[in-house]
Amino acid sequence: MRNYWANHPQHRRVYVSTTARLHLGFLDISGALGRRFGSLGLSIDAFRTTLRMQVATTISATGPSADRAADYAARMLDLLGIDKGVEISLEEAIPDHAGLGSGTQMALAVGQAIHQLFGLSASTRQVATQMERGRRSGIGIGGFDHGGFMVDCGVSEQAAPPPLTVQMPFPEAWRILLVMDKGGQGLHGQQEVEAFKRLPPFPAEQAAHLCHLTLMQILPGIREQQLEPVAAGIAELQRRVGDHFAPAQGGRFTSPAVAELLHWAELQGYAGIGQSSWGPTGFVLLPDQASAEQLRDRARQRVGDLSPLSFEIAAACNQGSRVAIESTRQFTKEAR
Repeated sequence: MRNYWANHPQHRRVYVSTTARLHLGFLDISGALGRRFGSLGLSIDAFRTTLRMQVATTISATGPSADRAADYAARMLDLLGIDKGVEISLEEAIPDHAGLGSGTQMALAVGQAIHQLFGLSASTRQVATQMERGRRSGIGIGGFDHGGFMVDCGVSEQAAPPPLTVQMPFPEAWRILLVMDKGGQGLHGQQEVEAFKRLPPFPAEQAAHLCHLTLMQILPGIREQQLEPVAAGIAELQRRVGDHFAPAQGGRFTSPAVAELLHWAELQGYAGIGQSSWGPTGFVLLPDQASAEQLRDRARQRVGDLSPLSFEIAAACNQGSRVAIESTRQFTKEAR
């Protein structure tokens, strides 16, 4: 069937749907043992990037984040030496520069769609390398393939996307209240690159402390579905990493409004607070849907209608992306 699709790309279109992720922090930013960064992350069901792609004479895209999708398509087609265009229709897109991994998921979705459309084969890690994604974290790549809670082991001297060392289901009953700032963006692009260059060395004893927390508190807490040690461990990791990044992002959290709301939530007894990636999106870990709705309603009352903050309740997404080939001949093949 792959040979048929390779010879008849005009008879099909490719569907890809992938989810947002929370980047929960780094373990060893300086890489004292030879591997830099090392990340914790979680796929969530609150936002998705969903697209359909078919062969065309030129490159075009419609829908949210269309320009970004078209840019990634042009890069991949040029890299693969394909002299055809593609038409991309985006149904939805993860919000850009909110700390939810929108760039990596868009790049992987477009890259995999092109490979499937033209009957080619590549792993997600290979597509990420082609798109120059995963240079510091493997969480977005792991989320595309598997979903769930993930830990990667950091970037080595080979500079390939870091492989996952842990991938496990996150308790389905638990919820995450996302605290989003409509008026801000996290660092990205060249600003992000420059920020990493200016950061001071990360002390080796703090890296050891964060690895200890991850291995002996956060991971067993998830496996045993005990929220309290997980929330406390992630909050401690967030404090250490957030304070290290404070000179680059203006404080422990990027958004002052998100920081104030998270501080208020912490005073109410909610331990598991933090910021995803460079923000500005913050989060609160909660035991169930009812608790999340209660805290969301109280938070809305606190900030009022004129606040730039908005709130979303998310659950973990314990599956990877969906990629399917849809034929114009009424035949659909699940590609992964």
